[in-house]
Amino acid sequence: MKRLILMAFMLISGVVLAQTEGYKVGDVVKDFSLKNVNNKNVSLADYKDAKGYIVVFTCNTCPVAKAYQDRIAALNTTYIAKGYPVVAINPNDAGAVPDESFEKMQALAAEKKFSFPYLLDPDHIVTKQFGATRTPHVFILKKTDKGNVVEYIGAIDNDPEEANATKTEYVKNAINELSLGKKPVISSTKAIGCSIKWKKG
Repeated sequence: MKRLILMAFMLISGVVLAQTEGYKVGDVVKDFSLKNVNNKNVSLADYKDAKGYIVVFTCNTCPVAKAYQDRIAALNTTYIAKGYPVVAINPNDAGAVPDESFEKMQALAAEKKFSFPYLLDPDHIVTKQFGATRTPHVFILKKTDKGNVVEYIGAIDNDPEEANATKTEYVKNAINELSLGKKPVISSTKAIGCSIKWKKG
């Protein structure tokens, strides 16, 4: 039943959309500074020893984002040791969805014991720079001499309901390939999730 509800929500939301604006694979990302749930600002430059980043646009309320919360946490646990920490950003406007408020973000992070930053982008500035359209929407960055280069954009995997026997773990595969000095075989997929809730006016 849970899977049916999730699938119906995804269909109603028109969840499978290609990214059309913002960063593309190969672009250099501009750094940002956003408030974390601990009330301290976080930027990519804070991670001096990072080899790259898993930037995830996610939220409190989307059923698809909720389905991926534990998988996002697992990505951080696995890949922070390999130099690819998770940096999660909530792009949603709390004016449109009150349960996306900063206080609700803090409560969720505490409840789920997030070991990664969960940042608020209240004016959608960073969200629009990246071109994120869904929650969750992932951007894998690699730190280079040129700056932080986008190496992958899209979904975490192709199994939002955790029912796909032939599951492909796009993010894990991409980072494993980058760790071997290779380019990801799959560098772009369609983000699967709920549409971002933008400020009106």
